[in-house]
Amino acid sequence: MKLKLHVWRQKSPKAQGKMTSYDVKQASPDMSFLEMLDVLNEDLAQKGEDPIAFDHDCREGICGSCSMVINGQPHGPEQGTTACQLHMRKFKDGDDIFIEPWRAKAFPVLKDLIVDRGAFDRIIQAGGFVSVNTGGAQDANCIPIPKHNADLAMDAAACIGCGACVAACKNSSAMLFVSAKVSHLALLPQGQPEKTRRVLNMVNQMDKEGFGNCTNQYECEAACPKEISANFIAKMNREYLGASFFSQEE
Repeated sequence: MKLKLHVWRQKSPKAQGKMTSYDVKQASPDMSFLEMLDVLNEDLAQKGEDPIAFDHDCREGICGSCSMVINGQPHGPEQGTTACQLHMRKFKDGDDIFIEPWRAKAFPVLKDLIVDRGAFDRIIQAGGFVSVNTGGAQDANCIPIPKHNADLAMDAAACIGCGACVAACKNSSAMLFVSAKVSHLALLPQGQPEKTRRVLNMVNQMDKEGFGNCTNQYECEAACPKEISANFIAKMNREYLGASFFSQEE
């Protein structure tokens, strides 16, 4: 396959970026999208040019590192997949492909396609954990949990924190990510003791980071590689409202 790539190049956070075009002449339909970029980077390195910087780690759709917007869609045109799981057979010979980093105030560009997603880490640090003593691993099997709750908790825990929801949202909202992290603990007995403090702290930190508000247009759900349901946002809103009343009574 022959492809024309238009890639966002930016040397540093304060540098002015621009789209730069490259020709890829030997892309196999069986390559993953990141493997295709590897081939391009090898050619650039041989020419003495700076390779395109992009995040990657597991290349198995688990880590969420491969954060890039491909032809205007976070992670590309295939629904329910990350960029590393996207194969070149989804494109046609001679296609023009536009590749950009996540676009959000809270995700500043570090270099080329790499953005700083530390805002997500700080939201988790604000309350996305269980710190009380809930017993050891063997005790978990002794705690009865309704199957409906267990299934929902597992669905929410599938979030890999890639940030596609933020990149897809016109408001750069992180509510799908935060709601998934709040919900998967709130649905389990181990998360109950800190439920009120957790949702208040995480939502407040989300606002501090500069993420926008949700306007219920569901771009986040459509772009999520793990297909996290936007219903979790409604659950988080209920949790937050209840926690707000509870904190005022105290």
